[in-house]
Amino acid sequence: MRDRVPAAANLTRLRELNSLSIVHALRGSAPATASELATRTGLSRHSADVIVRSLVEDGWVEVIEPTGSVVGRPARRYRFHATVGHVMGVDVGGHKILALITDLDGNVIASARRLVQPEDLPKSRLAAMDATIAECLQAAAMTPADLWALTIGVTGPVDSSGRTSLFSPMPGWSDVDPIGHLSDRFSCPIQVENDCKLAAMAERWRGVAQDADDIVYVLAGMRTGAALIIDGKVRRGFGGAAGEIGWLAPVRWERSVTHLENCGSLPSDVEPNEVLGWVLTACRDGDPEAQLAVKRYVKDLAVGAAALTLALDPQVVVLGGGVSRSADVILDQFRVELEKLTLRLPEVRVSVFGDESVALGAVRLGIDEVDAHSFGEQLLRPVAPRRAAS
Repeated sequence: MRDRVPAAANLTRLRELNSLSIVHALRGSAPATASELATRTGLSRHSADVIVRSLVEDGWVEVIEPTGSVVGRPARRYRFHATVGHVMGVDVGGHKILALITDLDGNVIASARRLVQPEDLPKSRLAAMDATIAECLQAAAMTPADLWALTIGVTGPVDSSGRTSLFSPMPGWSDVDPIGHLSDRFSCPIQVENDCKLAAMAERWRGVAQDADDIVYVLAGMRTGAALIIDGKVRRGFGGAAGEIGWLAPVRWERSVTHLENCGSLPSDVEPNEVLGWVLTACRDGDPEAQLAVKRYVKDLAVGAAALTLALDPQVVVLGGGVSRSADVILDQFRVELEKLTLRLPEVRVSVFGDESVALGAVRLGIDEVDAHSFGEQLLRPVAPRRAAS
């Protein structure tokens, strides 16, 4: 005869599940009364009221006091207490470092930005990253202990240790251990992920691909990369290198940027990080040399995008990176070239995030880490998660 689970244990588990259902009903939704929460969750009005009051006491939920003139006693409204915890996302790129701190609903609390150079060695880039993180914390009036998760976005495929051991265009970065570098100062979970994959996450979370589950994201600019979202999830691959189709020479992504750099009308004094903007602007203004350079660039860009499109058959292809700021110059050309190479032309959309997409995706991955820890099989107390000992 099987041992019976004590009734008290069953009731405790049921209460945990009901509490989780209330939290999930409030996350990302409008504030609600106990009656509305009962409707959303299927609980009784009494149960919803008891549980939500308990969540207020625990700190996961807060009461919204009525404002203005009302007749009678208004029903109390509740919302998820998003500011009970905070996460940070950091984009460590070739030209900039951007840090964002948000609450658990992704609302930006503070940001900091610092310019770097593509040729910077790891010591210099790490120092700039540390300074940017410190500046962002100071702007939010926080300390490292206040963060519940920290996610770093970097260029190149990221393995399970957080390193770009296969390849990184940033000099020496393949030998850097970002998690080890930060672990003495931050006790919260630390993650490192590829920048294209994070940008794709941002697009599906709050960008132009919120309605799609199968997405090809193309980061296009002075560097070209890609990421895949399949069935609503970013595909990392066995070693973190999914989407790195630019490594295949016939795809021509490695050489695509040379068309812009070798534009015949490009002045010699244009800084490397300004080449893309200059050529696209000149193309828009009718410069024939710039128009030819852009045409060749787009043809190469479409080859890799077509290969990924044929492999995945996505609903949407998202163009991000530097070209997203000048979509009017390349979008129609890109669609034409992509259609030539594919069986079915997916909808092509342009990112609206500018250069914040990687940091926003890093924030999303951090929130996912908090959700998995705090809202998994049971609802934990609202305290900062701690990184597991290595």
